[in-house]
Amino acid sequence: MKGGNSSGIKVFLVDDHPIVREGVRSYLSSQGSIVVVGEASDGNEALRKAKKLSPDVIVLDVNLPSLDGGELAKRLRQVVPKAKLLAFSIHDTKEYVVRMARCGVHGYVMKDEPPEHLLDVIRHVFNNGLHFPSDMTDAILAPDMKPCAGEAGAAALTDRERQVLRLLADGLANKEVARKLGISVRTAETHREHLSRKLKIGTVAGLTKYAIHHGLTSLK
Repeated sequence: MKGGNSSGIKVFLVDDHPIVREGVRSYLSSQGSIVVVGEASDGNEALRKAKKLSPDVIVLDVNLPSLDGGELAKRLRQVVPKAKLLAFSIHDTKEYVVRMARCGVHGYVMKDEPPEHLLDVIRHVFNNGLHFPSDMTDAILAPDMKPCAGEAGAAALTDRERQVLRLLADGLANKEVARKLGISVRTAETHREHLSRKLKIGTVAGLTKYAIHHGLTSLK
């Protein structure tokens, strides 16, 4: 084992779903070479804890509350520059993978992969390796790709923002969106404001068109 310490690779988990964190933590902790030193449910918590814990590898979800995965990756590189960052996601599209790569992660693993694969990639990036889907290498290295700081789009949306976008595209008003999701009208309005800012689209018609184009709604 290169670097690290005698007790194993120190791993920090960031995911807003407790069941995911519990499952990953349980598996990794059963491996003698891994020590799960902490976890967080959102980006701001991750920044606070990572700075104190100085993990070797940070496994982070792409869609998170408060900060999306790309923005979190950028900030983590400033807060814990020696840590290796590994995106852990349900999304396998080029938009997600390329954006996370451009934001500084060292690898990208799908959540439907076998747990052994996640373990192998953690070890690989810890030892200064990179791991991305082989069919996306050209896109990641393309000179005309925008840097992380200038990107937004679907990859920057949280799961809740995606839910709101789908419902808005289906024709629901803010009150109906709030009722459907069990949130306040003000919270629904805030999510819509975030959508407009991130996507740079100010109208419901525009948001609907965007959702259809990116396959985020059942409408055609």
